[in-house]
Amino acid sequence: MPRGNRYRHSFLIGIPGALFSAAAAFAMAAAPAAPCKQAAHEIEQLVCQDAGLATLDRQMTAVYAAASKKADARSLKLLKAEQHGWLDGRNECWKADDKRACTQTEYQRRIAELQARYALVAQAGAAHFVCSAKPGDVVSARFFKTDPPTLIARYGDTESLMYAVPSGSGSKYQGRNESLWEHQGEVLVTWGYGAPEMRCKRQPA
Repeated sequence: MPRGNRYRHSFLIGIPGALFSAAAAFAMAAAPAAPCKQAAHEIEQLVCQDAGLATLDRQMTAVYAAASKKADARSLKLLKAEQHGWLDGRNECWKADDKRACTQTEYQRRIAELQARYALVAQAGAAHFVCSAKPGDVVSARFFKTDPPTLIARYGDTESLMYAVPSGSGSKYQGRNESLWEHQGEVLVTWGYGAPEMRCKRQPA
């Protein structure tokens, strides 16, 4: 499946933060904008044609702009690089069985990540999870009212953003290689690929 690189950079011209946003172009003009006419990639075309994804695209533009305003020069460079990486990941949804669902999830998760990392939404609470009697063996977490709900956890000198995921009981959050699950009075934390599960105790932050 071709990725439509011929028009890749034209989608980035004139969009806040160098972010492709077909739906944002519709919001700025009554008539269809050039980016949608030039949409070569299957997922770009899907975003242009689907009202729900277009709404998420507009929200992404607003959230990205807000994050850019809060970022300093160093973090802004990283933010832009991460956003281009996210765009590549979103376009990989052409491989999914349900392309629309995949694209929707990519938007929702990226929007929630930006809102949490740049404190663009209200914090829903904080807690410490003590995992052993050893000093410093504590996972600290801040919870955010995003959609889906998120938390940012810190353990030692590393940090992980996790998303709420379905669970049989309690509240479970999953990151790239980390997870935090509160259920039946227990807190189970996994931190790092292949790491053993830790049993921790919640304390107020």
